[in-house]
Amino acid sequence: MSRLLISVLIGVIAGVVDVVPMLAQRLSKHACLSAFVHWIVLGVLISYVQLPMPAWANGVVIAVLACLPVAILVSEKDPKSLVPILFMSVVLGAAVGFATARYAH
Repeated sequence: MSRLLISVLIGVIAGVVDVVPMLAQRLSKHACLSAFVHWIVLGVLISYVQLPMPAWANGVVIAVLACLPVAILVSEKDPKSLVPILFMSVVLGAAVGFATARYAH
């Protein structure tokens, strides 16, 4: 399998992990779809952007940087949502960084 396809699949898995709690909270379809697509894109970005740090940290940095615009936008109406957004970015970013380093290189 190609690096791109493996990266997309890792992003799909991360997207599912992120969206399941959102569905349980009955968040909008747009919010769920946005988060799912966000992780697919991050799977590719994290795989191809290599910062001078361990793979898991690379994933965390890229995921947190990518979530900042969404976090700022969401914080206007729901400041309490910043904690779960940042938490999932750190946890899933580390997992995607680790997984892409292991399986997509």
